[in-house]
Amino acid sequence: MPPSRRVHASAPVDKYFPSNSLVIGAGVTIFHLATNRIVICRDTRSNVYFLPKGRKDASEETTTTAIREGFEESGYRCRLLPLPIDHLQPSPAGTSQEEQKWVIEPLATRLMPVARDYQYMLFWFAAETIPEQLEESLNKVSTDGWVMPEAFPENTTLKEREKMDARSDGMYQPNRHEGTGVDEDEAFYVGHLVEVEEAIRLLGGTSADVVRRAWEAICLRRKLEGEVKA
Repeated sequence: MPPSRRVHASAPVDKYFPSNSLVIGAGVTIFHLATNRIVICRDTRSNVYFLPKGRKDASEETTTTAIREGFEESGYRCRLLPLPIDHLQPSPAGTSQEEQKWVIEPLATRLMPVARDYQYMLFWFAAETIPEQLEESLNKVSTDGWVMPEAFPENTTLKEREKMDARSDGMYQPNRHEGTGVDEDEAFYVGHLVEVEEAIRLLGGTSADVVRRAWEAICLRRKLEGEVKA
């Protein structure tokens, strides 16, 4: 991968937004770990590539929003990945940062002025496509609707997870569902699994930076787990 071209953090700001002046959303980087690829979406009308994202429903957790929007806009079921992300949040009471190596935290947050009368705040998370067995079980509940998958197993390494996608006839290819969009625009979105470098090239800007951060965290977790096993 070429050297990272970091998007630098903006200076802290002090702004106030009442509930009727703020829209909160979440987006997600969905990786197929076994083949080192990532899901990106393409708007078939404009041929513009982007990462799946969207507004959270009322009373919905942003982590849930990320998983749901990932499915609705890309067609791929996903679940969030606990990763060694550099963050400023305190550890839960009675837990040290050493004990909590992998966390689910936003990779980045962006304030976007998409309208004059409200502020849009977007949180980016890292995720993975789900195993074939879990895919099949969720399809029994709903073949084309969103269903919350079980979380990434706490004691499973990334290497062990990747082995779950190995089959006698080759590597399992995650299933992309058709018609998962919930509005007129999303009907034109198509999800594609591409190499990480290709995704960075096609996306550019802050989205590319989010992909870099997620990929680096995945590579770091692999490295740290390898050192523990050794």
